[in-house]
Amino acid sequence: MSSYTLSGLATYQEDIKKSRFLATAQAVRTPEQAQAFFARHSTADATHNCWAYRIGAQYRFNDDGEPGGTAGRPILQAIHGQQCDFVAVLVARWFGGIKLGTGGLARAYGGCAAQCLRLADKLEIVEQCVLECFCLFSDMALVRSRFAPYGIEVEEETFDAQGVAWRLRMPVDLSRDFIAQFVNMTRGQGHCAPVDSSAP
Repeated sequence: MSSYTLSGLATYQEDIKKSRFLATAQAVRTPEQAQAFFARHSTADATHNCWAYRIGAQYRFNDDGEPGGTAGRPILQAIHGQQCDFVAVLVARWFGGIKLGTGGLARAYGGCAAQCLRLADKLEIVEQCVLECFCLFSDMALVRSRFAPYGIEVEEETFDAQGVAWRLRMPVDLSRDFIAQFVNMTRGQGHCAPVDSSAP
């Protein structure tokens, strides 16, 4: 099953029994980025700022004073339900005077988060791998000219007296072809091999 991340910031607001709920969601790559996102978008005058994130196998959620299991967990379930990954979702609530009960809270937080993600612009997550490559200076321009067609992102670039070493991130399904091309372009004098594979 495909999973998706967000291409930008997404927001969705809904009033439920006089309480206002505002969901804000964004793509994140690390727990630190998720926490920075929550700190940046939490609203000081909101009654509660509840959140959840999912980054591959890592996830966390926070009820921020709401009854246990009524806010953070439903937000996390919404992330799963919308097949999203590498995503952080914050739902702020301004209490309007009418208690919603535990079931009502879970539906409100989860529903608001799900609708925010449903309406967001999404990108399909393509499984990535990391390659470590080395080539002589004489082959550098030719090899670099092939990065864009293969969707390659340069994570690291270092030079020594002979040539250049790269740490490259690219889609797994194109990596075998690129490695074969690399060997041809460097006439077997360079080397290029996968280090690991991780998303996105």
